[in-house]
Amino acid sequence: MADRSAPGCHLRLEWVYGYRGHQCRNNLYYTAAKEIVYFVAGVGVVYSPREHRQKFYLGHQDDIISLALHPERVLVATGQVGKEPYICVWDSYTVQTVSVLKDVHTHGIACLAFDLDGQRLVSVGLDSKNTVCVWDWRKGKLLSMAPGHTDRIFDISWDLYQPNKLVSCGVKHIKFWSLCGNSLTPKRGVFGKTGDLQTILCLACARDEVTYSGALNGDIYVWKGINLVRTIQGAHAAGIFSMNACEEGFATGGRDGCVRLWDLNFKPITVIDLRETDQGYKGLSVRSVCWRGDHILVGTQDSEIFEIVVHERNKPFLIMQGHCEGELWALAVHPTKPLAMTGSDDRSVRIWSLIDHALIARCNMEEPIRCAAVSTDGIHLALGMKDGSFTVLRVRDMTEVVHIKDRKEAIHELKYSPDGNFLAVGSNDSSVDIYGVVQRYKKIGECIGSLSFITHMDWSSDSKYLQTNDGNGKRLFYRMPSGKEVSSKEELKGVQWASWTCVSGVEVNGIWPKYSDINDINSVDANFIGQVMVTADDYGIVKLFRYPCLRKGAKFKKYLGHSAHVTNVRWSHDHQWVVSIGGADHSVFQWKFVPDRKLKDSLHIAPQESLVDSNSDESDSDQSDVPELDSEIEQETQITYRRQVYKEDLPQLKEQCKEKRKSAASKRRERAPGNSIRLHFVHGYRGYDCRSNLFYTQTGEIVYHVAAVGVVYNRQQNTQRFYLGHDDDILCLAIHPLKDYVATGQVGRDSSIHIWDTETIRPLSVLKGYHQYGVCAVDFSADGKRLASVGIDDNHTIVLWDWKKGEKLSAVRGSKDKIFVVKINPYMPEKLITVGIKHLKFWRRAGGGLIGRKGCIGAMGRTDTMMCAVYGWTEEMAFSGTSTGDVCIWRDVFLIKTVKAHDGPVFSMHALEKGFVTGGKDGVVALWDDTFERCLKTYAIKRAALAPGSKGLLLEDNPSIRAISLGHGHILVGTKNGEILEVDKSGPITLLVQGHMEGEVWGLATHPHLPICATVSDDKTLRIWDLSPSHCMLAVRKLKKGGRCCCFSPDGKALAVGLNDGSFLIVNADTLEDLVSFQHRKDVISEIRFSPGAGKYLAVASCDNFVDIYNVMSSKRVGICKGASSYITHMDWDVRGKLLQVNTGAKEQLFFEAPRGKKQTIPTLEVEKIGWASWTSVLGSCCEGIWPIIGEVTDVTASCLTSDSKVLATGDDFGFVKLFRYPAKGKFGKFKRYVAHSTHVTNVRWTYDDSLLVTVGGADTSLMLWTYEMEGHRDTRQCDSEESDLDSEEDGGYDSDVTRENEINYTIKALSTNIRPMFGIKPHLQQKEPTLDERQGVVR
Repeated sequence: MADRSAPGCHLRLEWVYGYRGHQCRNNLYYTAAKEIVYFVAGVGVVYSPREHRQKFYLGHQDDIISLALHPERVLVATGQVGKEPYICVWDSYTVQTVSVLKDVHTHGIACLAFDLDGQRLVSVGLDSKNTVCVWDWRKGKLLSMAPGHTDRIFDISWDLYQPNKLVSCGVKHIKFWSLCGNSLTPKRGVFGKTGDLQTILCLACARDEVTYSGALNGDIYVWKGINLVRTIQGAHAAGIFSMNACEEGFATGGRDGCVRLWDLNFKPITVIDLRETDQGYKGLSVRSVCWRGDHILVGTQDSEIFEIVVHERNKPFLIMQGHCEGELWALAVHPTKPLAMTGSDDRSVRIWSLIDHALIARCNMEEPIRCAAVSTDGIHLALGMKDGSFTVLRVRDMTEVVHIKDRKEAIHELKYSPDGNFLAVGSNDSSVDIYGVVQRYKKIGECIGSLSFITHMDWSSDSKYLQTNDGNGKRLFYRMPSGKEVSSKEELKGVQWASWTCVSGVEVNGIWPKYSDINDINSVDANFIGQVMVTADDYGIVKLFRYPCLRKGAKFKKYLGHSAHVTNVRWSHDHQWVVSIGGADHSVFQWKFVPDRKLKDSLHIAPQESLVDSNSDESDSDQSDVPELDSEIEQETQITYRRQVYKEDLPQLKEQCKEKRKSAASKRRERAPGNSIRLHFVHGYRGYDCRSNLFYTQTGEIVYHVAAVGVVYNRQQNTQRFYLGHDDDILCLAIHPLKDYVATGQVGRDSSIHIWDTETIRPLSVLKGYHQYGVCAVDFSADGKRLASVGIDDNHTIVLWDWKKGEKLSAVRGSKDKIFVVKINPYMPEKLITVGIKHLKFWRRAGGGLIGRKGCIGAMGRTDTMMCAVYGWTEEMAFSGTSTGDVCIWRDVFLIKTVKAHDGPVFSMHALEKGFVTGGKDGVVALWDDTFERCLKTYAIKRAALAPGSKGLLLEDNPSIRAISLGHGHILVGTKNGEILEVDKSGPITLLVQGHMEGEVWGLATHPHLPICATVSDDKTLRIWDLSPSHCMLAVRKLKKGGRCCCFSPDGKALAVGLNDGSFLIVNADTLEDLVSFQHRKDVISEIRFSPGAGKYLAVASCDNFVDIYNVMSSKRVGICKGASSYITHMDWDVRGKLLQVNTGAKEQLFFEAPRGKKQTIPTLEVEKIGWASWTSVLGSCCEGIWPIIGEVTDVTASCLTSDSKVLATGDDFGFVKLFRYPAKGKFGKFKRYVAHSTHVTNVRWTYDDSLLVTVGGADTSLMLWTYEMEGHRDTRQCDSEESDLDSEEDGGYDSDVTRENEINYTIKALSTNIRPMFGIKPHLQQKEPTLDERQGVVR
């Protein structure tokens, strides 16, 4: 029975006993439907006294401490505590969330108030400044905020007679605020001589700028404007906690237990002293009053709610009771009746009827109570006290039977044996005492095996054994009643336990999360018949597991409501209910148990929607019984997008190198080169970890991304244009419904989303400030006004933007696991859907938050991992593709059916006017009708179908498909292998763009006299690329291992390739067939070079710190260069082919004589005189200037010198390509720099005639071609370079993007209504009536 799935049954909250009276005030009101709204723990309660029924609002995840009622008295606002507390506005009738206000307050929200027409809400935080915020709560938008006061604020209210005025009060102050525009300005109230400066606890506003306020000494202070004009002394005998204004006048309630009613001029009408009534008691203190017609509601400090009818004011009704302040730990259920007994640190023991939902008995004890048990016959109730004593009462009249004190420390647990003869008492002294019930509780045994306090105990069914748990998590067994420890496993083999409340033991292994403290779970209770158990933990969560639950990290259903720790939980005697109690919130929750079979009948009722669906959320185990992840998805979830250093960190890093900068600034530095480069063509497409990132634009061009570049590709001319606004990997791309703008999201510490125009390649809006580490999914709404995005932070935050204004509308934490796709509902832009690892949620916007509901799978199974989603032909219908190849069809949040669509995951899906198209890992594109009933046509991506005009070669048949898009009579397909294909509806396939697959690209070589280059990558392929305008891949060969370097022979006929296993090959450069292969080394071959001239020798450098020299003609190793202390990074021959220059990872510059490999020492001056056949070295005096100021953090990975030896190009770990003048002597030379690669630029090479610079980008898999432009040739282009790392006061210091931005004329278009350009002539400039064909072209 090692089933790790969650149980099929569930719990439904039925009743909450209690009311939060302590530390809160003004939190009890009548709604329009004459129901009573208040809160307890983390639950908003709407109680109907007529029907004696409660409804619950479960949108908070921590203690609620403030509440305000909307003037129409249907909507309620509640505020909670917590690190990131939020305010929920909800409907008291449907208990659904209307709006969430968040991201402003910290610590908690102390008070709330709506203005007169209910449009605005004011809130006060618990932070050190007691921040006051005014919200447009429907939009979830902050209108204004200001520091409230240096000390606590207790109450705030809008002046209902003057617009835009507020009053707040608190510790030793009262402030009068005016809201003008978005600024809040306070004026302090002047106490003057009329009254003492003191703490004001509550207030109410009246006409003519009059404000009434209740003070700590029981006086009422009356203010006019900001001045105190009179006091009503002795209104109450002590602090006035609550004041409520209504049509008839005012009601006040105080610490003296009195409620007073006043007329509209604050003349006294009557006083009601609750201490004097039947239900009253000494010390009763009023925290909240609400006067409505002839009814008054009163909430007390001790968690009671009274209802008073004005004309029978000496007979208040007690309509709700709960425990008072103090921890609540003791809980027991009656063995035969629907009763629960609780005992608390408030020293009371209470008996609750689970049927009538009422308190039926209460008794006060001398000591705080910590545990309780009812005897098997239901006659005795035993209570364990905090002082080490225990008391036994008769249940029927609560009279004492015995009181025994044998211990000095608290009693944590006591239990009667099933036969009713014994009572076991476990204490903090690490021992269990056994008492004989019949012998008037005489002590007859003692168990002393534990080394720590006793936490839980259970008897065996035959009353012969007792098992205990202690604070160390040890589980021990004892023989009863002697208390002798049982050590033999044999003896315990057949023991049946009468109850199971222990937290350690094989049967309950699964209740523990993988990494948790042994004291996290406070209580367990098993229901043997239903094979389920319920647990209570320190995080305020009640969970339902299967029983027994043998394997760690089992699945569960979880229920929120308690705010802090849940201290105890028990099944009722007939397993109809579960009762749970909260420690600090001292509330008692009663849950109805809904078994499996009932679930099926109740499915047609929409589940109660809340931020935490009361049907559990994520369990703590990842690899439970969801089918194993597909290998490809598995691989993708393991990619980390975190960087050691982000480009955003550059300024700070430079700051830290201030000293160096100063010294550098004083020396004369080499100028930057006059020539420049421009990005010309990029080979590559990011398919291996992205999806649906490939589209046709309005004009039929193709837009996609690779590395940090957004690419617009014209397939007729085979040219590309580039959006270079990003500075790190782009991870997602979405296209605007009009197909002329796209949104792209990137990796970054504070990552940004750029919306840009595909025609002009200009940015329209940049959104940042809400996503950490990166943005992995974006989507436009159907009207194009909104944008949704998902981050790759730990919570996968979802944000909804008004992108033109750059304004965040709503945000919410998405899921712990990766989210792959977000889609906005085309019919209702307030709704979205996200899918990801074991995740599918439907969201709707509520003010500044989003409320999510998990897709209801019903009896069909469990949430699979979803890879893609799209909305259908009505607002209700949605479709998602799973990792197992199914398409799920959803109506609203319910799964209707699934259709098998592909073998393996469905990665991409696209909705058409009349149907759908899907693509999967199986390399098949399928066209479907509009109901997914039939598959109309499939296209398999095969080499045989490639059309002659293709720009490359397919590496394999049926590559995994990651993106599909339709348009212009074709289907556009992007594959995991980095290919973009265009499928004609009739079948032929054209390959348009291609790059390396996943893995780092390091090897790069340009041909000695043709415009071609070779690359080799960790993806185990060697490829030859045509650099002429045809821009295609000419040949590809699969290798047995990945490779890191390659080199053409001087005649261009042979190509040497170094592999990662220490072997290398020489292949024919045309056919790529093997000529020879060698293996002398175990480690990666890091560099390989033919000697110049005839190419007689081949130098092969490895990460083993050696360079081997081979004679190419005789295929023999003729020399070994030893003496490097680290791996070899770069290598160059001199012109004669007699000398090798070598760079190592330890930044050594070494020289070896060829072919023998003897180490030479050459003075610096001589090195400069030697003619080198190539220069790719990064060390030495000639290139000292290429190392940046922050050289410790980042490495220069590659360099290459033009054949005229004037310009040195470098690539570094930051993704920059830079040009320096050569020789770059002196530190920190000036340069031009270019951003297009994302992280490491692993290699750079000039072509044989210096017309192009070729660069490869490591993990971004791209190969980029840059045209080299001479000094005079520069036209004002969009992109140039940054001049250097030093400050701009010394030189332009511009980054390429900044230069471009400087050239953009910013009339801020984003704020004008229409960003799209219009064509034609404005009417007043027209000469004559335009002809018909002219009219056609006025607006696009």
